[in-house]
Amino acid sequence: MSTTADSTASATAQQSTGQNRRQPFPQGFLDTISTGWAARPETLPGQHAQAPYAAARRARLSAQFAGLRLVIPAGDAKQRSNDTDYPFRAHSAFSHLTGWGADSEPGSVLVFEPTASGHEATLYFRERADRTTEEFYGDASVGEFWIGPRPPLAAVAAQLGLPTAHIDTYEDHDGQLVAGEDAALTRAVSELRLVKDEYEIAQMRAAVAVTADGFDDIVRELPAIVAHPKGERVVEGVFHRRARSDGNWEGYDTIAAAGPHACYLHWTRNDGAVVDGDLILIDAGAELDSLYTADITRTIPVSGTFTDIQRKIYETVREAADAAFAAATPGVTFRSVHEAAMAVIARRTAEWGLLPVTADEALDADAGGQHRRYMVHGTSHHLGIDVHDCAQARREMYYDGLLEPGMVFTIEPGLYFQIDDETVPTEFRGIGVRIEDDILVTADGVENLSAALPRTADEVEGWVARLRG
Repeated sequence: MSTTADSTASATAQQSTGQNRRQPFPQGFLDTISTGWAARPETLPGQHAQAPYAAARRARLSAQFAGLRLVIPAGDAKQRSNDTDYPFRAHSAFSHLTGWGADSEPGSVLVFEPTASGHEATLYFRERADRTTEEFYGDASVGEFWIGPRPPLAAVAAQLGLPTAHIDTYEDHDGQLVAGEDAALTRAVSELRLVKDEYEIAQMRAAVAVTADGFDDIVRELPAIVAHPKGERVVEGVFHRRARSDGNWEGYDTIAAAGPHACYLHWTRNDGAVVDGDLILIDAGAELDSLYTADITRTIPVSGTFTDIQRKIYETVREAADAAFAAATPGVTFRSVHEAAMAVIARRTAEWGLLPVTADEALDADAGGQHRRYMVHGTSHHLGIDVHDCAQARREMYYDGLLEPGMVFTIEPGLYFQIDDETVPTEFRGIGVRIEDDILVTADGVENLSAALPRTADEVEGWVARLRG
């Protein structure tokens, strides 16, 4: 076959990709599809409660980049398989600066145009097409016949208090800074979220409340969970039901880790059995329509009662968490919270004879770390519109930064003794425990936003006895 023939065949194959299962539209359909529709009333919505907070965030960002054009993309839908996409979630910086959460449109862009007095922000997105257009019925990705109503420019402008324009009018410029591509802008939009405003704090409280209800649901369903051969997956499903019914989605993949699986820090396969006598470590967070998420972990005895060794390990983790709570006060470094928890972990594992050195030697910053075998992760991370919020912030603003009122972060020490770890006694092996709470820094200390969920071993046993039935 000639080169020309090869090219023609290739082009024909590409053109037919995604089209070979579609039926053609008859002329009668084309002649009538755009008629016979009732008038669509257009009532502009009221301004969203987050709008003034988002405007203040934009002003703070503007002040850092005088004279520069800033571009904050929402991102595009991500392919799951063939012509199926994952549910769309806008980039966190985009949602934080616009106030547009779960309803945001793929492909949207927030642009800061420099002016003499700062910047003028405009939100560009693909407005809905009316019923006279081919897109309405012919485009399964955005057509309203396929996916339902899409927002008009005027409605979004009214809701967000932000000028809007059709994405077709957006133009790239040389020299503009794009979040995700420019390091300085990416860092700035991340650091902007280190201290939460009143709206964000209220959203965090609400996300924690939904998450707590989801944990209660799981405990109530324990008999059905134990009865299923993939009980971990039932745990995941029970929490998903609550996250979707009372929120938008989960803020991250739920960890439902029973027995030895609890020793794998990010166990999300969730395909194991949940057995009486074992512990189950559940790390889950509900994300609201605003995209703010909780992040809570509880480790629960499936039968309702800890064994002696399980209780010993559990209460040691709680002791480490309590030490971190005590250390977390305004003005101290973020890393000091971790250091307080690790001092407990080092002391207890040394007392149990698990370390080849003393606790003090293990805590040596340069030569130590032996205790970290049993807790390799950090004790805390910032939390908000991302589960690991502010992740692009500078080290001096994050790990070495000072705690300020309005910061929200986790406290989550753990101990993990893997099933094949010969450095620990046999009775320790296969036990993993983590306790994670969501913390708000206040003017005079910290508030545990997730305090409604039981924390002590006695409280957890009472919780299971009350709800499992």
